[in-house]
Amino acid sequence: MTDASATFTTEPPLVHDKPQVISPLVRRITAANPSHMTGPGTNTYLVGNDEVLVIDPGPEDDVHTKAILKAAKGRIRWIMCTHTHPDHSPGVPALKAETGAEVMAWSNRGGLRTDRRLSDGDQLVTDEFTMTAVHTPGHAGNHLCFFLEDERMLFSGDHIMQGSTVVITPPDGDMGAYLESLAKVRALNLKAIAPAHGHVITDPNAVIDWYVTHRLEREAQLHGLLIEMGSARIAQLVEAAYVPLDPVLIPMAKRSVHAHLRKLADEGKVEGNGARGVWSVV
Repeated sequence: MTDASATFTTEPPLVHDKPQVISPLVRRITAANPSHMTGPGTNTYLVGNDEVLVIDPGPEDDVHTKAILKAAKGRIRWIMCTHTHPDHSPGVPALKAETGAEVMAWSNRGGLRTDRRLSDGDQLVTDEFTMTAVHTPGHAGNHLCFFLEDERMLFSGDHIMQGSTVVITPPDGDMGAYLESLAKVRALNLKAIAPAHGHVITDPNAVIDWYVTHRLEREAQLHGLLIEMGSARIAQLVEAAYVPLDPVLIPMAKRSVHAHLRKLADEGKVEGNGARGVWSVV
């Protein structure tokens, strides 16, 4: 087993469908699905050398699946999915068909069929490593992170991403749960975060603290705007709060504003009528 003193390699540029070593136990293969939602593409991780665990096989993409199989050299035994969004789990069936690997996730959803449904704290223990499931609802209700105990590395899926914030889309996305989940993973004494999009994060606590600060500042801003405006629709709040904003990002901003408003409503501070209705201060 590799201990917590393991060092992480200097990050090379992300390259599509080519394995990159990021630690003694971990390789990354980035799918060729870049977009404003996925950044440079979805990262698939291969954990272990003698027997391999695949985390997030990514989209349904023959080239990507073949890259995973080639890198693993017939040693894939397990597949874990952080959640069931279309850039993370659709690659599972092809990979399972080729390997017979055991599929593990929080739930059967979005076309994913598991062999083992994971709960918070469940572990996969091998001769090389121990992986612990950490339930982190917020981005999605069925979202899991995976904690590699031996290297204190968190595979964060879409809970934490490098270089950007995370979209929270109600009703499955929940801002209050998201902030609680950030606090939960911060308590793990992480050495690194391996996100589903972007490079390895080697200052995890600083990044998590920034995420929390950013969300609370945005929440306070939106609450203040509603106090000033009296009442407003989400589109009006986005226009006032996000200056300037690339038009392609407006739908994502609307979703996040809706999530913030739902959290404020749960706390009794505002009231409103869904994604298209009018919101006001209580």
